[in-house]
Amino acid sequence: MKHQARILIVEDEPAIAELIAVNLRHGGFEPVVVQDSVAAQRELDAVLPDAILLDWMLPGQSGLALARHWRKQVRTKAIPILMLTARGDEPDKVAGLDAGADDYITKPFSTQELLARIRAVLRRRAPESVNDSVTVGALVLDAGTHRISFQNQELKLGPTEFKLLHYLMKHAERVHSRSTLLDKVWGDHVFIEERTVDVHVKRLREALGAAGAMVETVRGAGYRLTAAASASRVTAAAQSGT
Repeated sequence: MKHQARILIVEDEPAIAELIAVNLRHGGFEPVVVQDSVAAQRELDAVLPDAILLDWMLPGQSGLALARHWRKQVRTKAIPILMLTARGDEPDKVAGLDAGADDYITKPFSTQELLARIRAVLRRRAPESVNDSVTVGALVLDAGTHRISFQNQELKLGPTEFKLLHYLMKHAERVHSRSTLLDKVWGDHVFIEERTVDVHVKRLREALGAAGAMVETVRGAGYRLTAAASASRVTAAAQSGT
């Protein structure tokens, strides 16, 4: 019997929650509906879902605060989160992505688009079969053990940042446009905005610490991972402890 992906729906409006749940069932998913942060945490403590549909505006703790909390927890940090909200302005989208959301869906939304986005984040979550090791300067990534180190010091990256770094390191010194990165790192990117790349590059640089200077922004073109051009900046960052 084919596994039905379990989707946790955190939505305080019963009519919207029921509409989403019905469409998810028809789409082959197993929906679980809760209405607030307390019930959501209780459900997560019991059974981890395959993905979370998280409303921004919730009674008590907001969806934004929940996303930040779950991203900090080892047990829940890798679960895909799709933020549902009526707030469609770019600053709000950036805030949602910065909080740890993998995607951002503005109400009202098409149920078919919602299903497609869920499938997209689940595809991106699937582990890659590539188990190679890549070295660029003092930065070493081992895909088989999912470990990254810089100057022999281990670094911790989230799953999306790991895939992004893996691709950039395998194609070092080349400039990659946002659309190329979406296609190569995220896979099916029909429903994903290019702004998502900027948010994850920012997270990647922060996680890399001193090695973050190796990820360069090429104005008007995209991003490039380089060892040589940034050597002095990397050394300076390492010496300053930033």
